[in-house]
Amino acid sequence: MSKTLKVGVCQMNVFDDKEANLASATRMIKEAATDGCRLVVLPEMFNCPYAAGCFPVYAESIPGKTSTELGDLSRDLSIYLVAGSIPERDVEGQIYNTSVVFNPEGKMIAKHRKMHLFDVDIPGGITFFESDTLSPGREITNFDTIYGSMGLAICYDMRFPELARAMVLRGARMIIYPAAFNQVTGPLHWEILLRSRAIDNQVFVIAASPANHPEAVYAAHGHSMVVDPWGKVIAEAGSGEMLLVTEINLETVDKVRKEIPVLKHRRPELYAM
Repeated sequence: MSKTLKVGVCQMNVFDDKEANLASATRMIKEAATDGCRLVVLPEMFNCPYAAGCFPVYAESIPGKTSTELGDLSRDLSIYLVAGSIPERDVEGQIYNTSVVFNPEGKMIAKHRKMHLFDVDIPGGITFFESDTLSPGREITNFDTIYGSMGLAICYDMRFPELARAMVLRGARMIIYPAAFNQVTGPLHWEILLRSRAIDNQVFVIAASPANHPEAVYAAHGHSMVVDPWGKVIAEAGSGEMLLVTEINLETVDKVRKEIPVLKHRRPELYAM
């Protein structure tokens, strides 16, 4: 198992134009690969404005146009690609917020449908109901790489520590969250949630957000981030568009788990409700 990994997180502007968004994603993925990144991550709803009314309009099947183009790109660049998320329409017409992962051969090795839908009404803040147009996923998602097992979840999923722990108990040494926190929850909760998931589970955590820009339908927080198993933020973007690149040493996972053996000290027989 390879111990070091260079990661590229594409914090991209998202517009009301699928072709333009795909072109931006392709450009940033190629830039990351040229810089030596072997794992590249896109944000939540990277080809579609984050708005409930847009999801049915932009929805496509998987495999479909977006996933096929990105699978070919991962093969051409010989990278692992976590393709953020897109609105997926299944054969029955249901729509999901779905992320897919491609290996360096261009093969789809994972597909995660967002399990927890973001239905909130914050007085003086934001009102958003994903369930108006989206259906929830039901599967916990891990995938294997030459760098070890990784877990995959989407945005609001990160608020549920049981899900992160389930991925880790299945072997994850890294958890990846394509996400799009807003200007209310982002400043308060984004960093602390990501660091908490890293500390709780002694894993690397990677979170990819869309950029914040004035033409966006949805005002994303930005601040894509990489956190190490000790809970230290080792890379962070600002609010605007940028490619966040960092190198991680996966031996840190073993080191931290040896120093504070939280996972070994679990007593699950006492936790049942």
